Amino acid sequence: MVVSGPSGVGKGTVVGRLLARHPELWLSVSATTRRPRPGERDGVDYFFVTEQRFDELVARGQFLEWAELFGARYGTPAGPVEEARAQGRYVILEIDVQGARQIRARVPDGILVFLEPPSMEELERRLRSRGTEDEGLIARRLAQAASEMEQRAWFDHIVVNDDLERATAQVEAIIEPFLDPS
Repeated sequence: MVVSGPSGVGKGTVVGRLLARHPELWLSVSATTRRPRPGERDGVDYFFVTEQRFDELVARGQFLEWAELFGARYGTPAGPVEEARAQGRYVILEIDVQGARQIRARVPDGILVFLEPPSMEELERRLRSRGTEDEGLIARRLAQAASEMEQRAWFDHIVVNDDLERATAQVEAIIEPFLDPS
């Protein structure tokens, strides 16, 4: 399953709650060329790699998807995802809309969930409350969010994150039929 949506919509928070409720889920850790934010750990939150290393991984076809966003690149390493699926694990990718489109093309039966903010004003408030970006980057993220919102129609499910518990429950209801009841 792919959980996607604009930066700041709460993808990580919703996915984190799903993982806490369902330890049988497996979250793919993305690689990125951006610097870690305070508290982020290499190999846990992201694999932080150099531009050169990212280029090598792209050249070797080792990403299921990758995209450039706001001056950094992000990608989903294929090997760990394929291993987890071979073990029968239910895999979650928390990725941007560009990456979700690539996954749709590569894995047509994948389930794509678009997490949407209740309003652009609320999304802006959430971005500002992170305190990690300057005004220029916030403006770029909001412009990107407007573009991403226009693409939500090709996702399988749209969930509005106006209430964290309700949004998590809605995503949980989407995946529950696919989880092993044992």
